[in-house]
Amino acid sequence: MDTARRSDDESTESSTPPLDPSIALAPEGIVANSLAGVIEAAGLARAKDPGSATGLVWCSTQPQDIATYLNDAPNVRWVQLIFAGIEEFVPYMDSERTWTCAKDIYGPAVAEFALGMLITGYRGLHLYARSSLTSPVEAATLLGTQVVILGGGGIGRSLARMLIPLGARITIVSRSGRPIVGLEGLESVEVVGHDRTEAAVRKADAVVLAVPLTKETEGAVDKTFLSWMKHSAWLVNVARGKVVVTNDLVEALLAKSIAGACLDVTDPEPLPADHPLRKMENVLVTPHCANTFELAAPVLMSLVAENCRRHTAGEPLSGIVNQSAGY
Repeated sequence: MDTARRSDDESTESSTPPLDPSIALAPEGIVANSLAGVIEAAGLARAKDPGSATGLVWCSTQPQDIATYLNDAPNVRWVQLIFAGIEEFVPYMDSERTWTCAKDIYGPAVAEFALGMLITGYRGLHLYARSSLTSPVEAATLLGTQVVILGGGGIGRSLARMLIPLGARITIVSRSGRPIVGLEGLESVEVVGHDRTEAAVRKADAVVLAVPLTKETEGAVDKTFLSWMKHSAWLVNVARGKVVVTNDLVEALLAKSIAGACLDVTDPEPLPADHPLRKMENVLVTPHCANTFELAAPVLMSLVAENCRRHTAGEPLSGIVNQSAGY
């Protein structure tokens, strides 16, 4: 009888998943397959099933299935999301796990796109591309302009560094208003808090939106905000479409109370083919392409591999999500 009981116990123990640090990749697909190679190349353990995982890299921008997966993965204590914009995941987050995202790594690519949009608007490149113009259009340069960037994260910091050599003056409006590492002491860069948003926008020649979508930023660029802008100022949105009240922007553009808008994100998204914004000469709309997986893949792979290594080693993780702030 004791022998039988001991045999049963040994069988139970052998079927229990190991709790050594191991990483699950889900859902299956191109992204998961790509990251699997990175994890294996780094010599890290990939979980064979949810129950044996202590970390999860969620390889999708869609949050709907993550709660179901985590229910089957009781030992997961860390979840890595692969994009910086994680507002759709916030309702699924809990305080029992550490959540990290890819904030900051997309900054340079998106900032480069925003700079391209600014130059396009200022130099009228969109007008030349849409027509057979044979004479120059009215244009300006960024030299000596005042560019206001809403958001002091990776995009805002990267864009500021790109604008400095072009002779622009930059004001970054951030949540804290504190000096930004790498930009301290530069005469051409000023960092202010949210309480100085109106004053900053009123003197701007261009306003670039680079903020996460939160309860505070949703609909922040409304009729009042747009009324602060100069008639000659351009608006660039590489943040999220819902940061801007679309109908208010349409009215401002029709009234020519701002010079134009460059929008990589819109609300709704995608923007319908017959939407008024698509018919305006002073509006450039692109299909949320400031950053793509292909562009970000090398940096993302590096981030995931490093965070997996840190998780396995019990070291602090990079890109921890502030759940109360929503990013």
